[in-house]
Amino acid sequence: MRVASALVIGLSVGCASTSIPDPKEATREYAEAAARGDGDRIYAMMTSEARKARTRDDVKKMVADEKAELADQAKAVTAPGTRVQATARLRFDDGEETALELHDGRFWVTAAGALPGGAHTPEAALDQLRRVLARRSYAGLLRVLTPRTRAMIEQDLRGLVDGLDNPDSLAVHVTGDTATVNVPGGHHVRLKREGGVWRADDFD
Repeated sequence: MRVASALVIGLSVGCASTSIPDPKEATREYAEAAARGDGDRIYAMMTSEARKARTRDDVKKMVADEKAELADQAKAVTAPGTRVQATARLRFDDGEETALELHDGRFWVTAAGALPGGAHTPEAALDQLRRVLARRSYAGLLRVLTPRTRAMIEQDLRGLVDGLDNPDSLAVHVTGDTATVNVPGGHHVRLKREGGVWRADDFD
């Protein structure tokens, strides 16, 4: 059902101005069009993104070639006990993505890079890591780390924060535009002056 599945993925449940359409209506409409082999109607239900990948003539040819298979699929999607689920996926400019599902007449967030990580595959975990690094999100980074690694980083940073509690009491060794500081707890900070402004250049 490769071709037929591609058509289903591209279907649009429509736009709503004041209310959310019932996804079951779109399912029934698609099933009727599939049963009739109506390529024009199926094309009209496809999203704008799906139409970029296939022309109307492409879809009509696919429907004609797969008419029997689409008829079987029409029966399957309207069979008793079939569960219809509407989803929405928002992708932002930085690559961040949020997934929502329709329940009880409204959309609910099911997955978002800004929420605690819940990857079910190694590839999904790598994708989450890429997104938080792209956003330069420290909080997001901690959420995608294992509890052990997160605890180690937080403990290390907490030690640095405690060691810098009284910066005026620390011995700062200045050489030109570079300064080094040994912080209690075993940390080492290097500072650098650029344009008259001192900034942290490195720390461990």
